[in-house]
Amino acid sequence: MKIIIAGAGEVGFHLAKLLSYESQNITLIDTNKESLAYADNHLDIRVLRGDATSIAILKDASVQDSELVIGVTSSETTNLTLCMLAKQLGCKRTIARISNTEFVDNKELLKFSELGIDELISPEELAATEIQLLLNKSAFNDTYEFEEGALIMVGVSLPKSAPFVGKMVKEAANVFPELHFMPIALQRLGTQYTVIPRGDTYFKEGDQVYFITVKEGVDELYKLTGKKKEDIKNVMILGGSKVGYKTARDLCSKRFNVKLIEKNKEKAFDLADDLPNALVINGDGRNVELLDEESLESMDAFIAVTGNSETNIMSCLVAKSKHIKKTIALVENMDYFQLSHSIGIDTLINKKLLAANNIFRHIRKGEVVALMRLNNLNAEILEFIVKRDSKVTGSTIRELNFPKNATIGGVVRDGEGIIALGGFVIKEGDRVVVCCHPEQIPKIERMFL
Repeated sequence: MKIIIAGAGEVGFHLAKLLSYESQNITLIDTNKESLAYADNHLDIRVLRGDATSIAILKDASVQDSELVIGVTSSETTNLTLCMLAKQLGCKRTIARISNTEFVDNKELLKFSELGIDELISPEELAATEIQLLLNKSAFNDTYEFEEGALIMVGVSLPKSAPFVGKMVKEAANVFPELHFMPIALQRLGTQYTVIPRGDTYFKEGDQVYFITVKEGVDELYKLTGKKKEDIKNVMILGGSKVGYKTARDLCSKRFNVKLIEKNKEKAFDLADDLPNALVINGDGRNVELLDEESLESMDAFIAVTGNSETNIMSCLVAKSKHIKKTIALVENMDYFQLSHSIGIDTLINKKLLAANNIFRHIRKGEVVALMRLNNLNAEILEFIVKRDSKVTGSTIRELNFPKNATIGGVVRDGEGIIALGGFVIKEGDRVVVCCHPEQIPKIERMFL
């Protein structure tokens, strides 16, 4: 597949990296010489320096022969213009990254497809949705739902009190006779190496473990990991950014008690008008005295979404020192994911990573219907639809020659989530969730072709 990506920032680079594992024909366009040089040195792709809305540049990139053009520059106008031009010049499909969430809300009304834009991706919208999901599964520090919750992925840091610390995976499975969860990835405390668990893998204190479970398995995981399900009702949001506004609006509609702190006075007044059900406070959220005055210690969750990653991290640490149940910080630098669990913040989220994973899902709609990168782990989760002539069709999981660094976490069949063990027979139409190291993706894909 010939794919053109405009924007060599973190979203574009991450996308190009994912696609380069599969030997796709990728052309990356950007005006920034250093970003392109880095991508050129680290990825097997073609780079092109120039304005993505230049017709000459697009022709040089062979846009007329491309199957997909993705606009993920920092400029919303550039992305939309690029997609319209690319469609006119013969590209089959286009995806634009936008910052105005109103475009997503009114996508059908505005008929973007008629303008040549097939898909719109809003990182701010994705971040707000992710925050709500994390609050719903409050004891876990990472979460994702497959097929509207038929299967649920949760991430948790194992405390010393977790009953299966010191036990092997197969021993832990016996704690509950009816197995409703499957460990799919873990990272040891203080290391950066990602382990895909096997039966003889030991759980250790401080492990960051990711599980695939069904709805009824969530309660089991609360018990097994020693975590307590906390009711989240009172939420403080730091920063009236687009993410902060959308999060506050959505939480208010679900009857959360929301306090939003915004430093800019004019912006705070505008937010107060737009959010009648939230208490909007004009002040500097870095001021500990202000947080104390606004009863930070009585909050169930603290969400920092200002435009400054360091401010978000530090304010979450202040909130954690007040024993707040849930802290979430928005960060721009993906390298900060290395710090999240070691410094004590429950969850870091990155708009760019969320956007890249979502765009990849649109790219691979044929066979892979979902893909996500686990925070701070060298692992990808993919959801495949099994075809009639797929190599896995009709085989038990035990019979599959699955790579060592890959595992099947669960299967969705007829809308129902199943934690599939070795004797489970895969059938046509099944949606299979796989976790693997990125370099194993091509091999896994061939099994589902």
